[in-house]
Amino acid sequence: MDCLFCKFVSGEIPVNKVFENDNFIIIRDIAPQAKNHFLAIPKKHYKYLADLTKENAQILGEIFATIPKLVDILELSGGYRLVINQGDDAGQTVPHLHIHILSGQKMEWNPA
Repeated sequence: MDCLFCKFVSGEIPVNKVFENDNFIIIRDIAPQAKNHFLAIPKKHYKYLADLTKENAQILGEIFATIPKLVDILELSGGYRLVINQGDDAGQTVPHLHIHILSGQKMEWNPA
Protein backbone atom coordinates (compact mmCIF):
# COMPACT_ATOMS: atom_id res chain seq x y z
CA MET A 1 0.00 0.00 0.00
CA ASP A 2 1.33 3.42 -0.92
CA CYS A 3 -0.28 5.37 1.93
CA LEU A 4 1.69 8.26 3.42
CA PHE A 5 0.14 7.85 6.88
CA CYS A 6 0.73 4.10 6.89
CA LYS A 7 4.40 4.90 6.24
CA PHE A 8 4.36 7.30 9.22
CA VAL A 9 2.82 4.60 11.42
CA SER A 10 5.29 1.90 10.30
CA GLY A 11 8.30 4.17 10.73
CA GLU A 12 9.19 3.92 7.03
CA ILE A 13 8.96 7.72 6.99
CA PRO A 14 10.16 9.19 10.30
CA VAL A 15 7.85 11.68 12.00
CA ASN A 16 7.92 13.46 15.32
CA LYS A 17 5.24 11.61 17.28
CA VAL A 18 3.90 13.59 20.22
CA PHE A 19 1.86 10.59 21.41
CA GLU A 20 1.68 6.90 20.55
CA ASN A 21 -0.10 3.85 21.87
CA ASP A 22 -0.99 0.44 20.39
CA ASN A 23 -3.82 1.82 18.24
CA PHE A 24 -2.90 5.32 17.04
CA ILE A 25 -0.30 8.05 16.83
CA ILE A 26 -0.55 11.82 17.15
CA ILE A 27 1.81 14.02 15.14
CA ARG A 28 2.15 17.74 14.47
CA ASP A 29 0.68 18.70 11.07
CA ILE A 30 3.32 19.92 8.59
CA ALA A 31 0.86 22.43 7.04
CA PRO A 32 -0.83 23.91 10.14
CA GLN A 33 -4.23 25.57 9.83
CA ALA A 34 -4.10 26.91 13.41
CA LYS A 35 -1.43 27.90 15.93
CA ASN A 36 -1.41 24.27 17.08
CA HIS A 37 -2.41 21.62 14.56
CA PHE A 38 -2.02 17.92 15.27
CA LEU A 39 -3.22 14.77 13.51
CA ALA A 40 -4.50 11.68 15.31
CA ILE A 41 -3.90 8.76 12.94
CA PRO A 42 -5.18 5.21 13.54
CA LYS A 43 -2.47 2.60 12.99
CA LYS A 44 -4.88 0.42 11.02
CA HIS A 45 -5.70 1.79 7.58
CA TYR A 46 -9.25 3.01 6.94
CA LYS A 47 -9.98 5.51 4.19
CA TYR A 48 -13.41 6.64 5.38
CA LEU A 49 -15.60 6.48 8.44
CA ALA A 50 -17.85 4.25 6.31
CA ASP A 51 -15.04 1.65 6.27
CA LEU A 52 -15.31 1.16 10.03
CA THR A 53 -17.35 -1.68 11.44
CA LYS A 54 -19.13 -1.62 14.77
CA GLU A 55 -16.32 -3.73 16.20
CA ASN A 56 -13.39 -1.62 15.00
CA ALA A 57 -15.05 1.78 15.45
CA GLN A 58 -13.94 1.63 19.08
CA ILE A 59 -10.60 3.06 17.93
CA LEU A 60 -12.32 6.42 17.35
CA GLY A 61 -13.79 6.25 20.82
CA GLU A 62 -10.32 5.63 22.22
CA ILE A 63 -8.91 8.58 20.29
CA PHE A 64 -11.73 10.87 21.41
CA ALA A 65 -11.28 9.75 25.04
CA THR A 66 -7.49 10.23 24.92
CA ILE A 67 -7.32 13.70 23.36
CA PRO A 68 -8.70 15.57 26.43
CA LYS A 69 -6.16 13.77 28.63
CA LEU A 70 -3.31 15.30 26.59
CA VAL A 71 -4.09 18.93 27.47
CA ASP A 72 -0.44 19.88 28.03
CA ILE A 73 1.10 17.94 25.12
CA LEU A 74 -1.49 19.21 22.62
CA GLU A 75 -1.80 22.67 24.17
CA LEU A 76 -5.57 22.41 24.55
CA SER A 77 -6.14 24.54 27.65
CA GLY A 78 -8.05 27.32 25.84
CA GLY A 79 -10.27 24.94 23.90
CA TYR A 80 -9.88 22.99 20.70
CA ARG A 81 -11.57 21.87 17.50
CA LEU A 82 -11.65 18.35 16.04
CA VAL A 83 -12.16 17.89 12.29
CA ILE A 84 -12.52 14.78 10.14
CA ASN A 85 -12.49 15.41 6.39
CA GLN A 86 -14.16 12.73 4.28
CA GLY A 87 -13.55 12.72 0.54
CA ASP A 88 -12.14 15.17 -1.98
CA ASP A 89 -14.93 17.74 -1.67
CA ALA A 90 -14.32 17.92 2.09
CA GLY A 91 -10.59 18.44 1.66
CA GLN A 92 -9.34 14.96 2.54
CA THR A 93 -5.85 15.03 1.00
CA VAL A 94 -4.54 11.75 2.45
CA PRO A 95 -6.78 8.69 1.97
CA HIS A 96 -6.32 7.42 5.54
CA LEU A 97 -8.87 8.28 8.21
CA HIS A 98 -7.44 10.87 10.60
CA ILE A 99 -8.60 13.54 13.02
CA HIS A 100 -7.30 17.11 12.92
CA ILE A 101 -6.80 18.63 16.38
CA LEU A 102 -6.67 22.44 16.23
CA SER A 103 -5.96 24.69 19.20
CA GLY A 104 -4.05 27.71 20.47
CA GLN A 105 -6.19 30.48 19.03
CA LYS A 106 -9.72 31.83 18.87
CA MET A 107 -11.51 30.09 16.00
CA GLU A 108 -14.43 31.40 14.05
CA TRP A 109 -17.08 29.32 12.35
CA ASN A 110 -17.19 30.23 8.67
CA PRO A 111 -19.10 27.54 6.77
CA ALA A 112 -18.74 27.83 3.01
